[in-house]
Amino acid sequence: MMKAPTTWQITSGHTDYDFALATMRERAAAIRAGTAEELVWLVEHPPLYTAGTSAAASDLQEADRFPTYQAGRGGQWTYHGPGQRVAYVMLDLQKTHGSIPPRDIRCYVAGLEHWVIVTLKGFGIKGETRAGRVGIWVVTETGEKKIGAIGVRVSRWVTWHGLALNVHPDLSHFDGIVPCGIREHGVTSLAALGVQASMDEVDAALRDNFAAIFG
Repeated sequence: MMKAPTTWQITSGHTDYDFALATMRERAAAIRAGTAEELVWLVEHPPLYTAGTSAAASDLQEADRFPTYQAGRGGQWTYHGPGQRVAYVMLDLQKTHGSIPPRDIRCYVAGLEHWVIVTLKGFGIKGETRAGRVGIWVVTETGEKKIGAIGVRVSRWVTWHGLALNVHPDLSHFDGIVPCGIREHGVTSLAALGVQASMDEVDAALRDNFAAIFG
């Protein structure tokens, strides 16, 4: 089955996390029922921590710093906040999406990673993947650091959740958790790497590169 064009939505301001969860859940059900188009939804959240299904309680190091949420996605602890672009991707994986074959979750996750990598390349940043570590990494003078996190959920072959790309967030906000359960590597952003890109510029690059991967 070939897919219809994917709808894009950008929400300004800071989106409440509970609202985002409810909206994704409702949209995924509608996509499954054939009453709504697939959606890529770009948001920013207020500062908060989310726990994936594999999150360890001990990795939440400052429980009172920001609100915490059970996300229902895969993965461990993640920070969301201003200056970070969150892309919630709701696709029907029973259909072919560009180079992504139907019902192949592993290939879908790899597609999300590739999407971030080609987007970063346009800003002069070399993003890389690492075996055993989901997400996008860059090599800096002080070691490998994570610039993009990925956490997905697939409900009856419809995806939700997605990825978070650090554009210009306050990186000290990550100190309240062990991001993705990885203690030996830090986090970074486009701004920390010397790239002063606006959110609008990042959004445009994400949209331009999406079609090349997902059709």
